[in-house]
Amino acid sequence: MITRSATLAALLLCVAFGLSPALGAGPDNISRIASAPSGPLALWTPDQLAEPRNAAQAKAERSIRQLAAPDNNAPARLAPVEPLPTLPEARHGVIRRVLLSSGDKRVALTFDLCERSVHVTGYDARLVDALRAANAKATFFAGGKWLRSHPERGMQLMADRRFELGNHAWTHANMAVAPAEFRKWQLDWTSAQYELLRDELNRRLAARGMAASNLGPFNLFRLPFGRGGAEVTRFLNGQGFAVIQWDVVGEGGTGNAQARAQAIADAVRPGSIVLLHANAMPKDTAEVVRRLLPLLARKGYATATVSELLAAGRPEVVEDGYFTLPGDNRIYDDMFAGYGSGERRAAGRK
Repeated sequence: MITRSATLAALLLCVAFGLSPALGAGPDNISRIASAPSGPLALWTPDQLAEPRNAAQAKAERSIRQLAAPDNNAPARLAPVEPLPTLPEARHGVIRRVLLSSGDKRVALTFDLCERSVHVTGYDARLVDALRAANAKATFFAGGKWLRSHPERGMQLMADRRFELGNHAWTHANMAVAPAEFRKWQLDWTSAQYELLRDELNRRLAARGMAASNLGPFNLFRLPFGRGGAEVTRFLNGQGFAVIQWDVVGEGGTGNAQARAQAIADAVRPGSIVLLHANAMPKDTAEVVRRLLPLLARKGYATATVSELLAAGRPEVVEDGYFTLPGDNRIYDDMFAGYGSGERRAAGRK
């Protein structure tokens, strides 16, 4: 069982982004892409897509690097050029899971890629390798600054037709405490950075005589720290974003990776949305995912993107975001400077 206290402890670790000790490399058949990439992924070789073979390079890619000063520099484009369509009324609110028709046993594995202004975070290629080896679908919620810090990995995720990307704010700002103007540029800069990478991806495809990616705009948003509220949700929905929460926290709990994978498999229901991270925080998420995928399959579950779930069923919505119980994420409101996007404050500091 994944307890509330263990969940919050793990999420505190994740959002604080402390040290990330390396996990030993997995078997070669997991860490390498099993077959030659096809479609847009053919822009890269299997080795370029996979975890680096060199152990030092692999560790460096997962590592978190603190910056000497906060990086609040803007992307090359300040606002997206592609408008979002009006969000259907049924998708308004904070979506925790999707109610599917009887017999549809799909779940959405979601992975946040967070990066605040004070550091550059990592990319866990082991985790993505495990998803690809199992032909699993997933949704990644990427911070805009993370996309700028990791353009090649960001484009590789975008090019994989099993995956989709969503907006996770520029520097992981807490939308519940940030003023309206701050929220708006956190949203716009991220969507603009996504468009810039999509443009580059399509340029490379055209240069190889390949068809464009046909990727649409960002239209999913995940609240950093899970924090929002009715006014924030109305703003995001008004911008055309469906606000995607979760009903299963895939981090925390006790025991080894197998036990925690089993806890996730036991907690999911058809239409569940599972919260995980792809920054190598917690450090063994890749191993948990590698063990989780066959457990889900044995229970008759298939993976889907969040968009596929939304297209197939009716969202289950709430008014405000939370981890496992309403209000359990308010502890983050005063934890970091810069409306949640800066350095961690000392205890008692405002």
